[in-house]
Amino acid sequence: MRKQKIRGHNRRQKQIEQWQSDNLSLDLIHHLQNNSKGYYYVKLQTYPWNGSTRQTSWIKEPARKTKQKMLNGLLDIYSDWKNQLEQLGQPYYLKVWLFEPRFSQSQVVCAIGDSIEYYETIFFKPYTAKSINPESYGELKEKLSGFNWDYRHDEDRYDNTDLGEPGEYSSQQDYEDSVRWLNKLLKESHRKQFLQEPIGKIIEVYAFKRGDLWLGEKH
Repeated sequence: MRKQKIRGHNRRQKQIEQWQSDNLSLDLIHHLQNNSKGYYYVKLQTYPWNGSTRQTSWIKEPARKTKQKMLNGLLDIYSDWKNQLEQLGQPYYLKVWLFEPRFSQSQVVCAIGDSIEYYETIFFKPYTAKSINPESYGELKEKLSGFNWDYRHDEDRYDNTDLGEPGEYSSQQDYEDSVRWLNKLLKESHRKQFLQEPIGKIIEVYAFKRGDLWLGEKH
């Protein structure tokens, strides 16, 4: 699939600066305490990289100065949020999720209470670890070196209920097309997980590695 070029970089730079400023002035504790599940996160909400991976797969990932500006924003937001969370006087989860090559999915995530355990185990940790290369991020290499980075897999996940029932489709043809799509997908290399405790009707999960993921934090 041909990637669409991103134009108007000066405008993008200003949007990134505004996005960073909005999240640095955020009252994080207020947002956490008003979220019954006890978590909060910020993604790279800058057009056109503000959709899901599947929706924006035709858009080129941020590069060069735009990528560095976005990453610098995430690192600064992390530091600001860490200062706020330290005032809580209780355990918390706070990490930068740095995706490669799907960099536009990168974000800062924090959680308190029961949500901490969920985020600590949400990603698959392979037996063979990889090390991040700060040198590949240019002038941000020193900032990145100030973090501890833990390696995970960036995966697309599906399960045995994703197809749904034939009656949920507009036509039999649509259903059959979806069956063919899933069967073709499952021929790709993937990791299959059988759940010990089903989640509703979900008993199997299929995970497809799409790239690398580093979880960064400061101690």
